[in-house]
Amino acid sequence: MISTLRRGLLVMLAVFPLVSHAVAAPSAHELVQDTTNRMLADLKANKEKYKQDPQDFYTALNTIVGPVVDAEGISKSIMTVKYSKKATPAQMKTFEENFKKGLFQFYGNALLEYNNQGITVDPAKDESGNRTSVGMTVKGSNGAIYPVSYTLEKINGEWKLRNVIINGINIGKLFRDQFADAMQRNGNNLDQTINSWAGEVAKAKEATEKSPEKKPQ
Repeated sequence: MISTLRRGLLVMLAVFPLVSHAVAAPSAHELVQDTTNRMLADLKANKEKYKQDPQDFYTALNTIVGPVVDAEGISKSIMTVKYSKKATPAQMKTFEENFKKGLFQFYGNALLEYNNQGITVDPAKDESGNRTSVGMTVKGSNGAIYPVSYTLEKINGEWKLRNVIINGINIGKLFRDQFADAMQRNGNNLDQTINSWAGEVAKAKEATEKSPEKKPQ
């Protein structure tokens, strides 16, 4: 959505060069709601194709969701200062790309099992500061309720996703713990840990699947 707004603003500036007021960036709540709507609409239109080739879905998620994720900030947070300060710019960039691929596989595989049971974005919260959260409720096929909370931070005037808590599991913390554990298992070999990150994401998915479900009221 952000890239679309930018293109639209450029068109307006080209057509109306004397217009001085700027288009307001979307609120955090609007960003989550709009991104969710676009993602589900794309999934509904292409689900059978995506089931045959999930990679196409991961690519679509990168196009739709990628622009609203602070991949650089999250990558540094997962590595923590202990490891990120030792990483070269090339290593950080590789991990950022591997993180995004793993993230979209993490969400994509779960979404391919989604059958329109119901996703509801909670009412907007206070967004007067530079950090806020947007809640969401997802209903499973068995009627179980999965609460989701997105943490967003305002960066250069635009809201970006920094973390997500799924059914009580803090994904950012989970990834940080797994990165540190992987570094130990790999003898502090940063390249090996970065290049094998997809396996760590698979472990994270298993952890969320094992978490207790909240039954409907």
